[in-house]
Amino acid sequence: MFVMKEPEAERDSVFGSFVSFIKKDEVITMKKILVVVDMQKDFVDGTLGTKEAVAIIENVVKKIKSFAGKIFVTYDTHYDNYMETSEGKKLPVLHCIKGTEGWKLNAKVEAALEGKDVARIEKGTFGSVVLPQEIGAYVGDAEAEVQIIGLCTDICVVSNALIVKANFPEMKIGVDASCCAGVTPEAHRAALMTMKSCQIDIIE
Repeated sequence: MFVMKEPEAERDSVFGSFVSFIKKDEVITMKKILVVVDMQKDFVDGTLGTKEAVAIIENVVKKIKSFAGKIFVTYDTHYDNYMETSEGKKLPVLHCIKGTEGWKLNAKVEAALEGKDVARIEKGTFGSVVLPQEIGAYVGDAEAEVQIIGLCTDICVVSNALIVKANFPEMKIGVDASCCAGVTPEAHRAALMTMKSCQIDIIE
């Protein structure tokens, strides 16, 4: 189910994830990418859930359903030794243990992904080093733009947004604030300001 290396990107299709336009007698191909960060049960209404996370579910579902392009879904992934890890010692709350119900995506989010072009990436910490590799392999020499949504704004969303920005400084990268929630509303707003300062577009 989970692969770290995606197959070769599909060829251009009128109704696929490619948007082409003519510029100075040249065909420019734009690939649309949506990154859905850690929309897992434990972060929504589980051990680390918040009312703010529950509140964005409908926005996330709507975003996914209306999106025409490649979707990368990250999974925070821990194991039985979580409490022995650096993160576990600083955040001693079991969550997203692989194979548990809390590790799975929120049911509405999972349903919205049905029929979409989805690549799923497991990550053992806040940011994924695999994500930019997979984006790069998918984009190739084409133009691309990325939108990022998910949980939590001030931890995994900001981590992955900055990793993508560092790897693709010329790529248009945005974060949809209405589809994100932080550990607290204050932390959410602070993370949005941090990303904006790093020239990541914030979509209100």
